[in-house]
Amino acid sequence: MALDVVDLRGFYSTPLGQTARGAIARLAQGWWDNCAGLSLMGVGYATPYLDAFRPAALRALAFMPAEQGVVNWPADGASASALIETTLLPLPDSCIDRVLVVHALETAEHPGALLEEIWRVLTPGGRMILVCPNRSGVWARFDTTPFGHGQPWSRRQLRDLMRQSLFSPANWAEALYFPPFSSRTLLRAAQAFETIGAKLSLPGAGAHVVEATKQLYRPVGARRLARRALPGLPPVLAPAGATTFAGPSAKKETNA
Repeated sequence: MALDVVDLRGFYSTPLGQTARGAIARLAQGWWDNCAGLSLMGVGYATPYLDAFRPAALRALAFMPAEQGVVNWPADGASASALIETTLLPLPDSCIDRVLVVHALETAEHPGALLEEIWRVLTPGGRMILVCPNRSGVWARFDTTPFGHGQPWSRRQLRDLMRQSLFSPANWAEALYFPPFSSRTLLRAAQAFETIGAKLSLPGAGAHVVEATKQLYRPVGARRLARRALPGLPPVLAPAGATTFAGPSAKKETNA
């Protein structure tokens, strides 16, 4: 079940949420150091991470699932956020260069359909950064943060899912090595936890952070065919070529 958008916004306004955002954002910004002239889209609750890319991007959109709710974004200027069905994005094919998926995959009813739809709107060679809870991580065991809700994923499960959805992982990292507690001492040491955990590839990180590219070949699937409008069908009770019913008055006129 998806978290309410109010709870997500509340988490990222806390010191723990800001520290978590910083740990994940450093990875994302290292991979996407230049988004000038590119179209960017966030799916789920990605607005805390989109803010860093928005100034350079040609355009930035924030799509939030209907079951989660939506908030206005950005705080300044025209709104670029919308409430959507994640498996039917209101965009044409191949129109987005970069997609950031945060707090979406773990609560999606059909994760494969979500990635298929993201594949559809990405341009050839487009890139996606996917952030989701780590099944073996400490954060998945505490429901006091958004990373403790929904379905956590293992690295192997994510790799299989992306392969089925025709994404090729390009960069793979983990974040949130520090425990999900609001202690000031722990939060001050969070950067040291992240540095040591990443260098030693320690188990137990709270989140997977994966960058994947869109593969350029894909068979036409049933979902694409389903998008086409159905042809008009004749009424069942009045098939083409059937004779009309003649009432009693019509019979009398005929006999006359």
